[in-house]
Amino acid sequence: MARNSHALSTKYNILYNGQVGLDKGVLAVNANSDDDFWQLLPVEKMQILEDVTSTSKPKNTDFELAETKATKAIQKHSMNIGGREKNSQIDEAYLMLGKARYYDQRFVPALDAFNYILYKYPNSSRIYEAKIWREKTNMRLGNDALVIKNISKLLEDHDVKKQVFADANALLAASFLNMEEKDSAVAKIKLAIEFTKVNQERARYRFVLGQLYQELGYKDSAVISYQSVIDMNRKAERRFVIQAHAKKAELFDYQLGDSVSFVKTFNKLIQDRENRPYKDLIFHQMGVFHDKQNNQKTALNFYNASLRTNSKDTYLVASNYRNLGNMYFRNTEYSAAAKYYDSTLVKLNNKTREFVKIQKIRSNLDEVILYEALAKRNDSILNVVAMNPTDRSAYYEKYITKLKEQDEAKRLLDEKNKAKQENMNRNNSISSIDPVSGRDPTKSVRKSPMAPPTIASAASQSAAGSFYFYNPTTVAFGKVEFKKNWGERTLNGNWRIASANANTTVVDSLSVNKQTVGTEANPNKIVEQYTTDYYLKQLPTAQIELDSINKERNLAYYQLGIIYKEKFKENDLAIAKLEQLLNNNPEEKLVLPAMYNLYKLYQITDINKAAAIKNKISTQFPDSRYAQIINNTNPSGTSQNETPESVYNKWYKAFQQEQFVSVLENSDALINQFSGEEIVSKFELLKANTIGKLKGVTAYKNALQVVADNYPNSEEGKNAQVILTEQIPFLEKMEFNTVETNNWKILYTVGKKEDNDTKALEEKIKKFIKENNFQELSYSYDFYNEKESFITIHGLNSAAFANNIVAKIQADKSLESNQTSIVVSNQNYKVIQIKKSLDAYIALKR
Repeated sequence: MARNSHALSTKYNILYNGQVGLDKGVLAVNANSDDDFWQLLPVEKMQILEDVTSTSKPKNTDFELAETKATKAIQKHSMNIGGREKNSQIDEAYLMLGKARYYDQRFVPALDAFNYILYKYPNSSRIYEAKIWREKTNMRLGNDALVIKNISKLLEDHDVKKQVFADANALLAASFLNMEEKDSAVAKIKLAIEFTKVNQERARYRFVLGQLYQELGYKDSAVISYQSVIDMNRKAERRFVIQAHAKKAELFDYQLGDSVSFVKTFNKLIQDRENRPYKDLIFHQMGVFHDKQNNQKTALNFYNASLRTNSKDTYLVASNYRNLGNMYFRNTEYSAAAKYYDSTLVKLNNKTREFVKIQKIRSNLDEVILYEALAKRNDSILNVVAMNPTDRSAYYEKYITKLKEQDEAKRLLDEKNKAKQENMNRNNSISSIDPVSGRDPTKSVRKSPMAPPTIASAASQSAAGSFYFYNPTTVAFGKVEFKKNWGERTLNGNWRIASANANTTVVDSLSVNKQTVGTEANPNKIVEQYTTDYYLKQLPTAQIELDSINKERNLAYYQLGIIYKEKFKENDLAIAKLEQLLNNNPEEKLVLPAMYNLYKLYQITDINKAAAIKNKISTQFPDSRYAQIINNTNPSGTSQNETPESVYNKWYKAFQQEQFVSVLENSDALINQFSGEEIVSKFELLKANTIGKLKGVTAYKNALQVVADNYPNSEEGKNAQVILTEQIPFLEKMEFNTVETNNWKILYTVGKKEDNDTKALEEKIKKFIKENNFQELSYSYDFYNEKESFITIHGLNSAAFANNIVAKIQADKSLESNQTSIVVSNQNYKVIQIKKSLDAYIALKR
């Protein structure tokens, strides 16, 4: 009897209270864990922290309570007699202990609790449940292969109950998913759906199954799975039902699907009050549907409706902005598209591929917006200039009329807003007036000590027994106060608005008079923007200005064609821009690149046009590189398969090998050869860097400025501008100094590296270092300019030591040489190389 009392006390007191805390904690976990329906849902809803091996104290007070109760039951009521547990509830206590630790995400201590049940209570009625919980814990610790092995062994026992069987298969599905074995996961989650008794679990499993089918490409099976969630209706959580509708919408067949039924279903969802929390998603899917159907206006309305719901789903908001951006992009409204892409990037996770993709599109849009605006502006200027004087005046008259209408509409809107604000201020000013006394209680009223009591105090004394309008004294006082505050008002609607009354207030009269005075004070005043002369005198007339505008316009069209072709794969837009360019009679350097790019585009869209333009290139420019490419000819000295990139890489390697003279000599030819192609900016920057190496910082600055000015939107142009802004000023400030240093060099001026004199001197210095065992010394061949270079001795820690080495070299008859040595500090050597100022340094030392 005493033993049984321990079991009863454990079950109905301690474990009961512990179970209450555990259930409360699980509810909190489910409430705080938001499912991301844009990703594959986890089989078990639980948001896992990063440190899964933590053994620290409980973090959740509810789970702490459950753990405390379970521990108390074990410590106070366990009866281990003769090696056997006599209290039948202790295994339940250990199971509760393990669950509390599991949900508190302390998986290692939880595993200890579950293992103890399997070790000490192998005949427990909860042994299968304990095994499943142990494997759930193993899965959280990353031991998926062990989970699959142990659960598969457990399922061989045919005495397993249905719910345990369902839980085991759900666990197997989760482990297979962790190991990216989706086909195996599908088979196991089907069994979990079939045998589980919990409707919420069944809804989740069916939804996950639909997601798996969708990822595996089985669209029909996915639709069936999502429909099964929808058919559960109130047996499933509402969010699963709505998300299932959304997933079905993603799989809708826009060619063969029933569009009428689709719209009818979603309109019904919108009208259902129960779906108000999910209108953001419903509106979004309706927007996607109409977007796919090319009903852009309707799609725009639904996307905006979704945004107005202030959804907490950040990816849904990002998707709305992205789709709106795509819509404007397709309509070539790039400024609007850029704004929506900016909003998309704010909401997206910056570590995703989608973020990188949209960021790239957005950065490319900067160039499109710039060149589109440039082309539009210059086209407009040239078109107006080409008009005769009569048409030109008519054009501006039409514009002025439109401008006046816009200004008048703006003025009326401003007046309306001003009147509205005045009414709001007036209404706010009387909101504190006492309805009985008609006075503002915030304003103090000075009163004589012998004055009679005020109407307000008299009214307040009788307020308890008399209604306001039953007292003729208060009514009369109220009329007087009303007229003081409001003036004469007619008895109609909106009586507070002055303009709605026949007898307008003095303020209204004054404002009207003020406007009249303003307009009548100078009725003959001419607004400059409303005259054609204002615009005509701004038109360029000099031929040099018009030629510059024309060249700028043509270059913009060419750049747009290349951007649409290469970066956005918008072939139709690219063709339109390049064709327009050729119709504008562009300068010769743009004609051939434009024709070649049109040829490549026509190969995709129109074979006949491709053949025609190929013939044109071959006949008009037979010796050009483009003709050789399209005709598969192999000119002498040129590889047939040599691409612009491979040519650039070859010359960049020559630059790294300090073949500066050769690189500079070929730069102009390379730039002309690839004129009009994107890689030209790379050759220009390579040329600028080579000039810097050969001619010093001043020439380098000028060359970089050319790159920055001519290619402002390319990476090379931007890099050149950064160097000009950040590095060149620092280099220009460098001067020779006499600061003590422990790094010195000896210079010998020589010619080219392959010259005999250079080789002879190099051998002598090498011999000198070796014979004198100067291990700290080394030498190098350093380029200086087109005519001179240095053989430089390094490793000298003082000027005295450097001069001593020079003296020894001169004293050694076997090292006789005509070259003059120059001792220089490391810092001054940098100045010599950067500014090409060797002569200045020598003159300074004399």
